[in-house]
Amino acid sequence: MADAAPRLKELMEQVLGAPLPVGIRAWDGSQAGPPGAPVLVVRHRRALRRLLWKPGELGLARAWVAGDLEVEGDLYATLDLMAGLVWERGEDARTLAEALRDPEVRAAVRGLVRMAGPGLPPAPPSEEVRRRRGHLHTRRTDRRAISHHYDVGNDFYELVLGPSMVYSCAYWEKPEEQGGTLEDAQRDKLELVSRKLGLRPGQRLLDVGCGWGSMAIHAAREHGVSVVGITLSQEQAAYARKRVADEGLTDRVEIRVQDYRDVTDGPYDAISSIGMAEHVGSEKYLEYARNLYGLLKPGGRLLNHQIARRPQRDESEYSVDEFIDAYVFPDGELAPIGTTVGQLERAGFEVRDVESIREHYALTLRRWVANLEADWERAVRLTSPGRARVWRLYMAASALSFEHNRIGVNQVLAVRTPESGKSGMPLRSRTWNV
Repeated sequence: MADAAPRLKELMEQVLGAPLPVGIRAWDGSQAGPPGAPVLVVRHRRALRRLLWKPGELGLARAWVAGDLEVEGDLYATLDLMAGLVWERGEDARTLAEALRDPEVRAAVRGLVRMAGPGLPPAPPSEEVRRRRGHLHTRRTDRRAISHHYDVGNDFYELVLGPSMVYSCAYWEKPEEQGGTLEDAQRDKLELVSRKLGLRPGQRLLDVGCGWGSMAIHAAREHGVSVVGITLSQEQAAYARKRVADEGLTDRVEIRVQDYRDVTDGPYDAISSIGMAEHVGSEKYLEYARNLYGLLKPGGRLLNHQIARRPQRDESEYSVDEFIDAYVFPDGELAPIGTTVGQLERAGFEVRDVESIREHYALTLRRWVANLEADWERAVRLTSPGRARVWRLYMAASALSFEHNRIGVNQVLAVRTPESGKSGMPLRSRTWNV
C-alpha cells in the first residue's frame, strides 16, 4: 500500500509543531494534505536525507536544486504558505535543538530517518559554491564570487533580463502603467539615475559594477558624457564592449575588468553604483565609500542603488541567508538603509536624498520569473537544470520578500560637498521627477 505521503505529512507536522499548509506527493505516488493547495512533490527519499543531514533552508535548497523536491501549482503561493514554517519563525521561535528535547519530536525525527532509508548524506549539487578558508572580500575572493554569479552565460541572462540587459530594479514612472514593458521600465530607471546625477555633455561618469553596459551606453548616448564602466566579470565586459561598439560609442565609453579599489584616474563628475554595493561586505563598506568619495570632484554626485534588509533587534546576530550565500551571491551582505547612509556620511558625503523603490523590485522580479518560465527548456540547455532551478526559486522568493517588506531597495543620492558648502544641488528637492 502506498502511504509514504500521509506518514511524511504527520511526521513533518510533529517536527514543525504546526499543520502543513500545502499538500505532499511522495515517491510512491501517494498524496496527502489540504485539497486545492499547492503540492510539494518529494520525488526521491534522498530529499529526506538532505533535510535530515542539513535541517532548514540549506537542506531544502539542496533538495530543490537537485530536483529531488519540486512544486506542483503556484510557486509564489507555495513559498508564501511555507514562509511562516521555514523562513519566518520569528526571533522567539524554538531552535531545532530545543525542539528535540520533546520526546514526540525525537520520535518523529526517528520516523523520518527510517523513511529516508540508509545512506550517507548526498553530495551537494554541483551548483553550490565550494567554500575556501580565508578572508572575505579580498580582490581574489570578490573576483571569484562575481564570476560564480555573473559568468553563467550571456545568453542565459538575455533570456531572463530581456533586451535591456539591466540586472537591477526597474522603475515604473507612473503606477498606472505597470502593464508597460520591462524594457521601458528599465530605460526609465537609467534615465532617473541620470537625472539624479545631473549628467551633462562633457562630464565624466564612473559606473561601478557596470554589468552588461546598459547604464554606460544610456549615459553616453542620451546625455553626452564620457563613461568608464568597471566590472569583475570577464563575460560581462566582453558583452558590454561589443554593445558599445555596435552603438558607435567607443570614443566615449570604456569598459574595464577592474576592482573598484584599483581605480585611480579620477576625478569624476559623477559615479553610479547600481546593484553593486551588496557585494562589498560590511567590513569593507567604509573603504568602498571613501574610495568613491576620493574619485569625485568637489560637487560631484554619487547615486548608490542598493538592496537593504530590515534592522534586527540584535545586529550581532545577523547572518547571511544560507541559500543565497551558497547558490546565488556568495559572500554578499545586506545592511539596513540607516547603516548605509551612516557609512556614506562617515566617508565625507552629504546625503541629499533617499528614495525607496521597494515595490518596483517586486514587479521587476516577477517579470524576470515570467521570462524564465516562458522559455524554460532553453534556459536549462543554456546552463543546467540545477542552475535554472536556482534562479527560479531565488527570483520568486525575492519578489515575495520585497512585496512583504522583508527587504527593500533604495537609491541614495550623495554629494562631495566642497568646504564652501555650495553643493551645486537645486534648492527645490526632487527636480528630477518633474
